[in-house]
Formats: sequence, C-alpha cells, structure tokens
Amino acid sequence: MILLVVDTQNLIMNNDLYELQTFVYRIKTLIKEARNNDIEVIYVRHDDGVGQKLTKGALGYEIYEEFQPMPNERVFDKNVNSAFRDTGLLDYLHEKEEDTIIIVGLQTDYCMDATVKCGFEHGLKMIVPANTNSTLDNEYMTAENSYRYYNEYIWNGRYAECISFEKTLELMNR
Repeated sequence: MILLVVDTQNLIMNNDLYELQTFVYRIKTLIKEARNNDIEVIYVRHDDGVGQKLTKGALGYEIYEEFQPMPNERVFDKNVNSAFRDTGLLDYLHEKEEDTIIIVGLQTDYCMDATVKCGFEHGLKMIVPANTNSTLDNEYMTAENSYRYYNEYIWNGRYAECISFEKTLELMNR
C-alpha cells in the first residue's frame, strides 16, 4: 500500500477549492499516518511547460507547504493529467510489487480522474478516501457537484473504492 499525493501545488491550493479546510486536514493526517505506519508517501507534480505559471522553477510549482515531502520521499513530475503516463511511477510500483494505492489530491475532475482511471486500467486497486480530493467550480458544475459526481457516481465501484476517511485510517493501521 502507498499513499499517492497528486498535484497539491502552491498555485492550485487556494480558498476556492471545495471543502478546503477538511481537504487540508485530512491529507495532513493521512501523510502523518502513512509515515507512522511505514507506508510510502509518493508525490506527483504537474508541469504545464515553459512559459506557464505551473512549471518547474516557478513558485507555484512547489508542493504546498503543509504537505511537504520528506527528503527520502519520491516526487514524480508529469505533463499530462495521468500520473502514470511517462513518469516512471508505474514502473516504480511494479518494481516494488505495490498494487494498492490510496490516492488524494487535486483536481477531482482533471488529474485525479485521469489517475484513478489509469491506475485501474493498469490493475491497481485505487482507494479514494472521502474529502481528500477537491476542485473548483467550472462553467458546467459547482465544485461540490463535481466532487460528488466523481466520488459517488463515476469512480466508486467502477474504478476505485471510495471509502470513509475513518475506514482509510483503519486500513493504514493494520
């Protein structure tokens, strides 16, 4: 089992995210529990490329200060929505024979969705704890509707196991 923290970068961590305070608290708690239980924490950062705000070297590119990786924790960089495409992450997981992923991060309707579905397609057991992914309002749905649509309708029972925060902590403490 690993904890995969997706795209929690300074530029996109903001007050407009759905249930921001709960999101931050729960991810901080899961990172702490993972470290306390020898569960590897892996981070993913999104790079939109040179000249963009979300690019390597820009202030907004770095991981949110409250979720900072420890020096021994791996960080994979990506330039598409899926954390598995051309990043080396999938090869790393296969080498370690890891097949259970607790996934948290941003944004529900973009990189989280692609990573959950791609992880499933690669035979990984994807676990999505409640209120550990978030997004913004868009022209079609509120952030809450997007969150509920993916977590309650699209992913759960199809691509992932969407479970309570408490059940996730129990799994991590076995």
